[in-house]
Amino acid sequence: MDGRLTLRDGRTLAWHEWGARDGTPLLRLQGTPGSRLSRYPRLSLWERLGLRVIMADRPGYGASTRLPGRGLAVVADDLVELLDHLALARVPLMGGSGGGPHVLAMCARHPERVRAATVVVGAAPFEDDDVPLLVGLNAEAYGRIRDGGWDALYPLLAEHRDALLADPISAFRAAMAGAPESDREIMADPAWQRAFAQGASEALRPGAEGWTDETTAIFTAWDIDPEDVAVHIVWWHGRHDANVPLQAAERVVARIPSVDLQVWDAAGHLESYHREEQLLAGLMSR
Repeated sequence: MDGRLTLRDGRTLAWHEWGARDGTPLLRLQGTPGSRLSRYPRLSLWERLGLRVIMADRPGYGASTRLPGRGLAVVADDLVELLDHLALARVPLMGGSGGGPHVLAMCARHPERVRAATVVVGAAPFEDDDVPLLVGLNAEAYGRIRDGGWDALYPLLAEHRDALLADPISAFRAAMAGAPESDREIMADPAWQRAFAQGASEALRPGAEGWTDETTAIFTAWDIDPEDVAVHIVWWHGRHDANVPLQAAERVVARIPSVDLQVWDAAGHLESYHREEQLLAGLMSR
């Protein structure tokens, strides 16, 4: 099911449902850059678990209207409008990578709408001592935002956007230079490749502006405080993550009032591909 919702401010929010049509609703927030089509490759798992997985394009991605200068908070508000539209009071919530900070925003602004929450390899603001631990694209993006803000970052991501649309897998491999072997093995999986190409191509179809907006919102000071997160968070992270170094995630985790940090010792940023059923079972049991 692919839908469109006109938000109160007139913007369009695009959303998609996967899995079991009459299953247990789960709100899932994809990584950066990602879209409502950035799904787990093996849909039969969601169907077998009886899950109705709801995903939405954040502003500027896919078919959702861009909102220049947006932060994290407005995305949480948009998602509440979507839950209202779908007549869903409370849902379990999971977000990976760039979706992670938006999980925290939802749990800070609208905790009454969240039944349980999981963050997987969640993104975090960087500091200078994180740079040696980062893949090349993230290191360069951080430096450009630090030194020149949105205007300096946009040309970099516009170039990578063009490369991703032309050849998603080759471009992503280039952007992930320096990633651990565990991530490179996952990127070689044909099922992962097909799902990644579909999700990223839709995300970046309208341009690189939404990607630049989101990266700026994540890498700079947030408009929500982790101290205000009012839902218990289970946070999974790879010890060798080169997209979001563990030390950056730990700085955020230390500020969340109720959190359980679980570390995969031999893993990088894409480890959740091998852990989908484990992650969902843990979330749905809480």
